[in-house]
Amino acid sequence: MQLSINGQQVTLPDELAGEPLLWLLREDLGLTGTKFGCGVGLCGACTLHVDGIATRACQVTALDVAGQAIVTIEGLGGPDALHPVQQAWIVERVPQCGYCQAGQIMAAAALLKVNPTPDDAAIDAAMSGNLCRCGTYCRIRRAIHRAAAKGARQ
Repeated sequence: MQLSINGQQVTLPDELAGEPLLWLLREDLGLTGTKFGCGVGLCGACTLHVDGIATRACQVTALDVAGQAIVTIEGLGGPDALHPVQQAWIVERVPQCGYCQAGQIMAAAALLKVNPTPDDAAIDAAMSGNLCRCGTYCRIRRAIHRAAAKGARQ
């Protein structure tokens, strides 16, 4: 089975086709930026992009996403070329414990791709499925507005 992950073709044994994408990424491919939170798609810690759409990696299998472009937090931007959302996260000092932040960033980037100038209501609606136990929601909203002002529609 072939998957496109962060712009690279990855070959997986067919017997892994039914495994949750979250575990394939973390355990088999070493992409640990996508976090395990609840395992039932409610917390958003495992959010990544499938063809540009924010998707819970714990809720889809490799077979579900075969032939689609998968982007994890590792593929969103790198140390030399941060995505505007990642830059805004740093400037606004969003993370506290940081556990949920990869999923938050991926959800925010997906939002800005479809709505480059969201208002607070649009941000709240798009981010409502991503939980932050530290309560950094105000900083998250500020960072999304900052990234939108910088033209984060990548």
